[in-house]
This record gives sequence, C-alpha cells and structure tokens, in this order.
Amino acid sequence: MRTYLVTGGAGFIGSNYIHYMFKKYGDKIRIINVDAVTYAGNLENLKEVEGRDNYTFIKANICDKETIAKIFAENDIDRVVHFAAETHVDRSIKTPEIFVQTNVLGTAVMLNCAKAAWENPDGTFKPDKKFLHVSTDEVYGSLEEEGGYFYETTPYAPHSPYSASKAGADMLVKSYMDTYKFPANITNCSNNYGPYQFPEKLIPLIINNALQGKKLPVYGDGKNVRDWLYVEDHAKAIDMVQENGRLFETYNVGGHNEKQNIAIIHIILDTLQEMLPEKDPRKAYINEDLITYVEDRKGHDRRYAIAPDKIKAEIGWEPETMFKEGIRRTIAWFFENEDWMKNVTSGDYQKYYEDMYKDR
Repeated sequence: MRTYLVTGGAGFIGSNYIHYMFKKYGDKIRIINVDAVTYAGNLENLKEVEGRDNYTFIKANICDKETIAKIFAENDIDRVVHFAAETHVDRSIKTPEIFVQTNVLGTAVMLNCAKAAWENPDGTFKPDKKFLHVSTDEVYGSLEEEGGYFYETTPYAPHSPYSASKAGADMLVKSYMDTYKFPANITNCSNNYGPYQFPEKLIPLIINNALQGKKLPVYGDGKNVRDWLYVEDHAKAIDMVQENGRLFETYNVGGHNEKQNIAIIHIILDTLQEMLPEKDPRKAYINEDLITYVEDRKGHDRRYAIAPDKIKAEIGWEPETMFKEGIRRTIAWFFENEDWMKNVTSGDYQKYYEDMYKDR
C-alpha cells in the first residue's frame, strides 16, 4: 500500500485532493494528513473520511522539524504532496513575516525531512519516492490585459508578499532538484474554486454575501482577470503529475477559464437567480445593486493566464470543467451545505477540532 503524506490537507485544495484520492484509489492507498488547523484549516471538510482505517490526521506545523522528522521516521512515506501554505494576498500585505515563516521555512523543513528519510548512503534516493510542491501562477507576476500566457519558462516576478514567499519556496524545491537530484516536481496552478473554499476568497465570498443580501465588494474597476480552475480538475492533475510526470520538471495547471472579476460576480448573480426556487424571497434582492466598488488592493496584478500545454502534451491532463458548469456545481454544493458556511463564518468550525480531539 502506497503511503501519501499530505500537508495542509484540512484546507480547501488539500481536502478536495484527499476526497479525490480516496474516491479513485479507495483502500489501495494510505493518507497521512498533517495540518496546523489555522483559521483556513477546517476538519469538517474531511468528516466523510475521518473514520477510514487508511486515513490519519496529525495536528502539526510544518515548521516543527522534530515532529515532521518523526512522522517520516515512523512511516514509510512514498509520496509527499505539499499544499500547506498561507495563501491570502490581503493577509500577506498586513503580516508578511507569517507568510515567509510558513511558506519558505516550512517548505525547507519538509524538503530536509524528506531528503533525510529517502536518501541512500551514496547520495542517490530510494526508488518510487516523490515530492510534489503545489504552487501558484502568482509567482510569475502580471500579464498585459490582452495576449500572452504564463509558461513554465516565464521568469518569476512576484508582486505581493504572498507570491514572493511562494516564489521563494519554489526556488528552494528547484535548488534541491538541481543540487541533490531530489525526486520532486512543482505544479503552478491558476485560481481554484469549488467546495470547501474559505469565504475570504472571491467566489465563496460573493455567493455567501449575495445569499444574505450583503454588499459585494469589488476591487478597483473590477476588470482584473483570473484563470479559474475547478478544484477537482486540479486534484486530478496533481495525481497525474505524481504518477506520470518527469522528475525535476515544473508543470503549469490552468483552467482555460479567463474571466474578469466583475464578470464572475455577474455570472454568480445570474446563476443564483436561475437555481433558487421561484418563491425564494432571496431572489428579490440578489441583483447588481449589491455590487460596491472599493479601493484597489496594493500591488494588484492585472491579469493571470496559464498555458497548460506542457502538462497536456506530456501527461495527457487538461481541464474538464468549464466555468458555467463548475460554478453551478459550486453553488449547488453551498446550497446543500449551508451549515458548513454558517459554521465557518461564525467561527464554530474551529470548535469541531477541539471537540473531536479533546479526549485524545
């Protein structure tokens, strides 16, 4: 049975990845989920899998090298999928040092512990061991409003403390691949959306605010462009890179779904109107009158767009979920999980961990 060590598995993308892997492989794999359960980590995301014999949750910070080393020492880890990171740009502007600590130092700890566990006395590495570092397209900086894409060869040009910290982490992984021939890959993805996303991010924030009749904040003129990737498509890409990607390579993972932020908001409003029952009173106030423009974010990149040509050509992955379908799936999930959103926005979700582990 292959053992996966997933960092940040209680977060949005990490929890979706764990669900995907159990759905695909069932009892053929074992997953150890290491998460510090900060504000963005939510163990309610994983209620469906917590009772599995082949799933283990360990509360730990990736900067804690003693605990991480112990996990490697006590388990024969075959795969590391490294999601754990601070990710919200606005928070990075306010507290950049936290992002450097988690994203750069935490990645260094993970690399060192994996290297120590996997390295042979002659400096080679045990067979069938792989480390996958999950990163972002934001490390590439900003594109012009028209034309051009991010490729794996695009020079790094981060503009926020968040993207700079992720760029630093990427460079560390690259250095380990070059210096030690450490068995790793890097994936740089576009903006994800889907179930379990923390409502500080654009799409869940807009869905939640619209349903409550709250204002829908839009930075600047709302014409910043992002490439949107449905999170399950991303999970599939990560699995395919782990299984079929060439060692030491970087793969860009994009959604072919470029949209302006203001267009995203209009699509969500229209989709909510379509999906709500005719007699639902919320239909009366869900409209563009909720939109309110606010001062633009500092260092706000204008456009991101990924060219996933390499991953398609070498591995056969391409996005399967176009935005119209993905946003309907996402909204349907939020309709079906209103308690999840209430627990997150109230902070009650943090009590779930406390209650679940208080006697352990």
